[in-house]
Amino acid sequence: MPRYKLTIEYHGAPFVGWQIQQNGVSVQGVLEAAIAVFAGQPVTVKGAGRTDAGVHALAQVAHVDLPRAFDTDTVRDATNAHLRPHPVAVLSAEEVADDFDARFSAMRRHYIYRLVNRRAPLALDEGRAWRVPKTLDVPAMHAAAQRLLGKHDFTTFRATECQALSPEKTLDRLDVDRSGDDILVTAVARSFLHHQVRSMVGSLVMVGDGHWTGDDLFAALQARDRAACG
Repeated sequence: MPRYKLTIEYHGAPFVGWQIQQNGVSVQGVLEAAIAVFAGQPVTVKGAGRTDAGVHALAQVAHVDLPRAFDTDTVRDATNAHLRPHPVAVLSAEEVADDFDARFSAMRRHYIYRLVNRRAPLALDEGRAWRVPKTLDVPAMHAAAQRLLGKHDFTTFRATECQALSPEKTLDRLDVDRSGDDILVTAVARSFLHHQVRSMVGSLVMVGDGHWTGDDLFAALQARDRAACG
């Protein structure tokens, strides 16, 4: 069975997350339903990561095995045709070797958490950014973020329902940058714990608004205790 790598964009608001669940519509579920229509049989789409409810994707990678060979443009276009009206789009499809695996072949995963630092409420960006009305000290946030780089036990920033076998992860990059009212927190690692990025961002905001110092953030990390999270 030929294997295809899919690069996918989606708006996460209507979904319970990437993974198929009993309590609502998932990105994986609508993709599998769309592909099954033109493939002529049920398929399983495996993603590089399981994004949470409300999380959007600029380039989520997945793979799927099809019963016969299709032109890659056909895979992309036919899937997109059957995805309507869901806010999911296959940006590209590539035929890959049988040993390619979207999850285990991934070298890095990149997350961008966007804050809008202004008093006025969000109109166009409601549901796509976190508005923080108090002016944040971005240089202090960035400096504190560098204290989290490297291999650590990230239990403090781990959801209680996280299913990862180990709380140890290696954080390669955690940058905080401002452009006007926008503050972007960029996180890069081989893999992340459940809710790790949003938990780190929440703690960094406490640094930015003066409630915490960089030392407080590092102490929270070393506590290895979810209750210590900002």
